[in-house]
Amino acid sequence: MNAAVEAPSRPIAEKHSPVLLFARVLMASLFLVSGVRKLLAVSATAAYFAKLGVPAAEVMVYVASAVEIIGAIAFIVGLRLQWVASGLAVFTVIATLTAHRFWEFDAAQMPNQLTNFMKNLAVLGGLVAFAQRSRDDRSVGN
Repeated sequence: MNAAVEAPSRPIAEKHSPVLLFARVLMASLFLVSGVRKLLAVSATAAYFAKLGVPAAEVMVYVASAVEIIGAIAFIVGLRLQWVASGLAVFTVIATLTAHRFWEFDAAQMPNQLTNFMKNLAVLGGLVAFAQRSRDDRSVGN
């Protein structure tokens, strides 16, 4: 490849940056806590999922919890970061469009749902950034 076109490589210290690890821990905490809370209240979460129209609601509680918990742990350690960040991004889009359709809520609930919708968009932005950043790095801790 032409040296003028080739992307500059980041120093190894940047790839294993404690700041990026801290950022991953902060982002992953949202998924980890949410996944654990679902497992602590399976019946209530399944009832909420059913109200939202999620098929096989109780099974989906376990699926969502597994995605969130396993995804959070993999994201923190930087395991296949591009794929994990992309998977969590897809999960976030599905969850957002399923549970936080603020435009369908009454005036009393709309502001809270709008906040959750916008929070999820911000998380999605971070996940996309990590997926893009790690696209060429492919190493643990990127």
